[in-house]
Amino acid sequence: MTEATASAGALKRLSDEGVSIWLDDLSRRRIESGDLAELVATRNVVGVTTNPSIFQAAIGSGAGYEEQLADLAVRGVTVDEAVRMMTTADVRAAADVLRPVYEATGGRDGRVSIEVDPRLAYDTTATVAEARQLAWLVDRPNVMIKIPATKAGLPAITEVIGAGISVNVTLIFSLERYREVMDAYVAGLEKARAAGLDLSGIHSVASFFVSRVDSEIDKRLTLLGTDEALALKGRAALANARLAYEAYEHVFSGARWQALGGARANRQRPLWASTGVKDPAYKDTLYVDELVAPGTVNTMPEATLKAVADHGDVQGDTVTGGYAQARADLAAVERLGIAYDEVVRQLEDEGVAKFAVAWQDLLDAVTKSLNSEGVDAE
Repeated sequence: MTEATASAGALKRLSDEGVSIWLDDLSRRRIESGDLAELVATRNVVGVTTNPSIFQAAIGSGAGYEEQLADLAVRGVTVDEAVRMMTTADVRAAADVLRPVYEATGGRDGRVSIEVDPRLAYDTTATVAEARQLAWLVDRPNVMIKIPATKAGLPAITEVIGAGISVNVTLIFSLERYREVMDAYVAGLEKARAAGLDLSGIHSVASFFVSRVDSEIDKRLTLLGTDEALALKGRAALANARLAYEAYEHVFSGARWQALGGARANRQRPLWASTGVKDPAYKDTLYVDELVAPGTVNTMPEATLKAVADHGDVQGDTVTGGYAQARADLAAVERLGIAYDEVVRQLEDEGVAKFAVAWQDLLDAVTKSLNSEGVDAE
């Protein structure tokens, strides 16, 4: 069996199980080199997600952006405008690469996500305005606007969905918040229907973060150090995600949903995010192999995508039969004094803060590049 055949086999099995494979990375060089198109053609990649950290890594070095940076400097644009011009240009180009997938799947996949300015995470009105602006700037039907699942983000999700703009809700860590996200999405669809919009063209995913949950809870289990605590390491994140899928099944089979489904509305698919394994003691495909369920998305950094292609173990649905064990695992963690609500609240706060720091680092790097052209970027 050739390497190409082996990789196609593992990734194809994942796709055949109803999991859409999205790449959690983007750069201009990846687009212009043809690498993104190659991943779509040979690795079953059907979508792309970005975040402030990804853009900071891609644009911060300036590699591939030199010509546009020079043009922006000559025009004397602000650093915020420069960053938005570069990020939306990349998302627009990636959306064009994925447009055939979008057409072939009726808008379900072929999606490229771009996040609202992370500094707006706690400002509902500004988030809505930013989402509208990003959708206008990218101007592609297969763009998804990422909105963080903060308390302020929830009404923004409803407003943006209600305006007919597809949304990727990001930074979801808790089951309670996930239920609120689904409710915000359904409320947005009801608003869109009342406005006479075609619901079939509105799509959404809910990005439920995985590895960071294990990173934080495992750290606390290690500090406890008992046999019982150590035996629970590596189980909380999968348990959390599986119970999220159970909640998804419940919401999108209920009476409230039936009315929207009859109006051709699309379910908001769970998206497994943060699927790169951070503990080297765990198999590097853990958060892919163990989160296989129909109607989901798994967005992977390239290293994880390659690992799955090489030695992923896709053995059918690994989610829906595990709800009882998932509840038992989270309950066992709680019994040891590790408060679930406190952990997920901390992770949300840290997630927003990390993206804000990455965004500021990007702004600083672009400011330096613009100033090197002799233009004041303030």
